[in-house]
Amino acid sequence: MAYAEALVACLATGGTPPPPAEGVLDSPGVWLGAAIEALLLALDGQDAGGPFDRAAELDEVSTAQFLCLALAVSGHSERVHASWLGTAFGDLTTEQPVTAGQRALWTAAARGAYGPAGKIFVLRRLDAAAVTSATEPERWLNALIPGEPVIEPSPALTALPQLADLPDIARPVQAADRLSRLLARCTEITAPPDTPSPEGPDAESLAALRSLTGAQEPAPPHPLTDHLLDDLREGADPRLAAIAFHVAAPVVRSAAEELAEETRLAPPDELTVPINGHPILLRPEGPDGTSLVDAEAAITADGEARMSGRWLAYGPAFLPIVALILAFTVSELFAVASLVLGGVAGFILWRRSQREQAEARRVHREITELRMVADTAVWALHDYAREALQRADTATADLATLTRLLRRGPAIADPRP
Repeated sequence: MAYAEALVACLATGGTPPPPAEGVLDSPGVWLGAAIEALLLALDGQDAGGPFDRAAELDEVSTAQFLCLALAVSGHSERVHASWLGTAFGDLTTEQPVTAGQRALWTAAARGAYGPAGKIFVLRRLDAAAVTSATEPERWLNALIPGEPVIEPSPALTALPQLADLPDIARPVQAADRLSRLLARCTEITAPPDTPSPEGPDAESLAALRSLTGAQEPAPPHPLTDHLLDDLREGADPRLAAIAFHVAAPVVRSAAEELAEETRLAPPDELTVPINGHPILLRPEGPDGTSLVDAEAAITADGEARMSGRWLAYGPAFLPIVALILAFTVSELFAVASLVLGGVAGFILWRRSQREQAEARRVHREITELRMVADTAVWALHDYAREALQRADTATADLATLTRLLRRGPAIADPRP
């Protein structure tokens, strides 16, 4: 209907709707004509009950959505009947997708188009959808605090950074970081908006009105949970985020409690740590003696393997003796060869001795370093245990603060300009 499109465009710009030509609204069997008649009466401050009832007999939901959205776009949302809003919004469940009209009403109410009562109405309808605490908490956490945490190394583990990569050590630290980020994001969401709601109609309301009048195709419906997750992401409208946060309070509280529990995990009594490529069992009283002995034996065996092939050094030592025997039995020239071969064999044995001494020093150095690093790791774990107590206390305080934010709920009224 051309008049309906012109009417929506006029309302969007704040103009006065032009009167319809005679017979334009007479469309038997079509709800839109009677709905427009009801809208014009409501804009004029008159009773729109009669035309509304006629349109509602044909399509009650579309009629109610058209009137509620059109009156909000025109700035006369105070003329919306409570029953119209209830009919237009309908019921929400996590099993059924949210239509474009429902989402437009939801958005308009969140931004204050229907006043505090409209926000309360939307909150109650969303609460009735019952988002439980078992509804994929990881999806909600990823929406609130996306991305992998960038965790600063624990001061206790700076001397041995490889400890920070062990799951038993990293898990509580990561949980504490995520809980701290979650509290910061929730504090941001629940803070009152800095500015009042923007003037003028929102895009969702205009798009829904145009789809109701047939000017454009309606937007495809989306699951309720997807809308809530989008509203919680950083950069979303703070008014929509506040309502979504209130609806998601059970799952956010459950996720925060799980993070707090992970943060409180006590350091393990025993921990096997790879030190210089050797697994060493660490206990509070010190490195395990058996694992140290095994590691030292492996270091020694590696050193002996590197010095294998002694016959290559000692074999040439027999050549001067053979040459000397030949000097007495065959020719005196072999005496000269015996001297030369003796010098060569002596040099080879000297080089072999130097290598063996260097390898022995290397093995001793590796064993000494192994013991020193193992002792350092034990002290680092003691310091980490003290940090864990402080981290658990901080997590308890963060959880308490977050719980208070969840109980407070969203602000209903916009700040005064």
